[in-house]
Amino acid sequence: MKERFDVSGMTCSACQANVQKAVEKLGVDSVNVNLINESMVVDYNPSKITNDDIINAVDNIGYHASLKKNKTKDENKEDLKEVEEMSTKTRLKISFAFLIPLMYIAMGPMIGLPIPSLFIGSNGAVNYAFVQFLLALPVIFVNRKFFVSGFKGLINRAPNMDTLVALGSSAATLFGIFAIMRMSHAQGLGDLDTINHYRHNIYFETSATILTLITLGKYFEARSKGETKSSLKNLMELAPQTANVIRDNEEVTLDISEINVGDIIVVRPGETVAVDGIIVEGKSIVDQSSITGESIPVSKEVGDEVISATINKHGSFKFKASKVGEDTTISQIINLVNEANDTKAPIAMMADKVAAVFVPVVIAISILTFVLWSIFTKDYEFALNLMIAVLVISCPCALGLATPMAIMVSTGKSAELGLLFKSAESLENLYKTDAILLDKTGTITAGKPVVTDIYTNMDEKEFISIAASLEDSSEHPLSNAITEYADENNIPITESQEFESITGKGIKAKLNGDIYFAGNINLIRDNNIDICNFEEKSNEYSSDGKTCMYFANENQVIGLIAVQDQAKEDSKLAINELKSLGYKVIMITGDNEKTAESIRRNLNIDEKYAEVLPQDKEKVVRKLQDEGRNVTMVGDGINDAPALARADIGIAIGSGTDVAIDSADIVLIKDSLLDIVKSIKLSQMTIKIIKENLFWAFFYNIILIPLAAGILYPSTGLTLNPMFAAFAMSMSSVFVCLNSLRLRKFKDDYANSKNTNINNMEENMSELNKMIVKVEGMSCENCAKHVTEALEKLAGIESVNVNLKDKEAAVDYFGSVEEKEIEAAIEEAGYEYKGIEYK
Repeated sequence: MKERFDVSGMTCSACQANVQKAVEKLGVDSVNVNLINESMVVDYNPSKITNDDIINAVDNIGYHASLKKNKTKDENKEDLKEVEEMSTKTRLKISFAFLIPLMYIAMGPMIGLPIPSLFIGSNGAVNYAFVQFLLALPVIFVNRKFFVSGFKGLINRAPNMDTLVALGSSAATLFGIFAIMRMSHAQGLGDLDTINHYRHNIYFETSATILTLITLGKYFEARSKGETKSSLKNLMELAPQTANVIRDNEEVTLDISEINVGDIIVVRPGETVAVDGIIVEGKSIVDQSSITGESIPVSKEVGDEVISATINKHGSFKFKASKVGEDTTISQIINLVNEANDTKAPIAMMADKVAAVFVPVVIAISILTFVLWSIFTKDYEFALNLMIAVLVISCPCALGLATPMAIMVSTGKSAELGLLFKSAESLENLYKTDAILLDKTGTITAGKPVVTDIYTNMDEKEFISIAASLEDSSEHPLSNAITEYADENNIPITESQEFESITGKGIKAKLNGDIYFAGNINLIRDNNIDICNFEEKSNEYSSDGKTCMYFANENQVIGLIAVQDQAKEDSKLAINELKSLGYKVIMITGDNEKTAESIRRNLNIDEKYAEVLPQDKEKVVRKLQDEGRNVTMVGDGINDAPALARADIGIAIGSGTDVAIDSADIVLIKDSLLDIVKSIKLSQMTIKIIKENLFWAFFYNIILIPLAAGILYPSTGLTLNPMFAAFAMSMSSVFVCLNSLRLRKFKDDYANSKNTNINNMEENMSELNKMIVKVEGMSCENCAKHVTEALEKLAGIESVNVNLKDKEAAVDYFGSVEEKEIEAAIEEAGYEYKGIEYK
């Protein structure tokens, strides 16, 4: 059986590996530990292993496990608000609050800073040491989790980075306590030599420094990781909590959990479909974009299937429930996201990969140092001094800061560039991908149909006026595209009469006493209308992936209008940039084969997957991964969430749904595919900096650990005092921080590769253009003033010079200004607009 557990206390990939090993030792069939979600899925035989065995195995090595419970939506919301009793930020503040005065007292005399007289000289030695001990205690207490985790791991033979921190800090603290005891004893005997010896060998500030610097690293790491994903919560909120169900010939409102297969459910305009089913009465238009990714709502009538979490846009209908509870489409999507998040193992940091070897080696070297020098010198304090120096110099402050510091600077820089990396893993993994899978609707394209072609034997403006007047009473997105086109081109729209919507085919209405039809080929044929020579042109539009609508009177077709969801302005440039960087670009869409092929061909995309359902998008990602590809998925819809979660890296368009954004690793805030290129290059530079940091951290340890162990003492008498070891450790951390700050200089260096059209457009926007606006009704200077003020308020207009004699205004402007905005401004000022003449 499979069981899910929550696991708390994990901070790095070494922790994840330790938890996995501890559970695997029990003899389970499989275990998947998810560091980001702090969860674990275990497949085991319940007759041999119990849940308590698994929980105890995790608890014994310093972490905490508990069974994952199914929670209500309200409980999930509360979970998102929960915080630790003492957060990392709070621990960091307390640590610095006590470390600063501690360092002043301990280090002040070395650089000539004044300290109270009761701490000076042999008489104040015990006070001097005891105050340092008191200041170190709060730092040790608030950071006690390092000791709990570190020593538990050591006892259970699973040492981690916390083990080194705990040993180094403990050794320094215990030696400081030992020093206080020796000085107190020596003071009673008047032994000034012993007092002065130990007065300069108190390591409480070393202990506090170790803990504070490591906590600083953990804080940086926590900031870079971000909040836990909440995609499941948002997904669950898509489906309504209640539905109107027919029971005993009466309509009643029931909780969604009470709906059974076979129930008849009523759905009215604007309502969300509660479960999957088949329409048994009525007809409507349903927006399925949240599930199927289709950019255009679909007509539904008796016998058609409706899907849970889709929205009824127009008309009422009744449907019979066919899938309820966990079987609904939305529930299956939730399960896919859940499964993908559980099995998506975060990549281990380079520092964590060597931790399993580094930590026990350092411990062994420190013990060996103590033993050997005790034997050779018979001076146990000297040997202990060197042992502490080894532990302190080996404490992984630089190692712990190497990755999180670079990540923090990089994520800060990425925010300036309009990018949001939600985890360190996404930054580390992005540049390694070799296949970029792009969703079409809303990602490559704008997600909104627009008029692309008009074909008619009539005067084009007259034809558009008829078409827009017919479509003005319809709520269909294709109708909106036509009416918007008419508005943009100042083509008049008149009100139609006897409007009738014919589900799945089109509309019929009377205009100026004549009957007109608008819709697909089936509507034309059903009414025996002469198609004339329009069918060939319609097929041509369809082969280009466009949706073609026929417009006809009672006798013959009068024209065609083709609409299409157009590619965004920068999509082609972004795709070319990605291909030039060596990535394979693949498009995935729920649209039909012709539409998909047209987009693929026009944008020079390598491959495409068309007519893909939500669950199949996730399967496509898995298929590419099975072929050995490292996949980055880019999408914006709810239906993309499982694929985003399954992919090695998920990138969400910022204008997309909350679920897509929550399921992704990276969010493009500025809604531009060009930002993918920025993300990849920032990822490359970040990894370069991290590798440099790790090299320095290890190089520093390789050089200084032998020195701390006393390798030069026999020949030169040189040893590394733990105080200087702590200073060297701090300096290595400063180097890592300064090196990481180089990421602030990252620049967008692909802007110069933009194509000529975009550059020309930018040049045109900066040029000063001229036009003459004809205005009737002006009679005096006051009128001229009103017209001038009205026009100057419009964006882009630089200056206005009114000529009362010629009834016109000379306008200088940048870029482009909408004619309808000028007309509206003049009429609002109380004058009559008569047209524009461009210069």
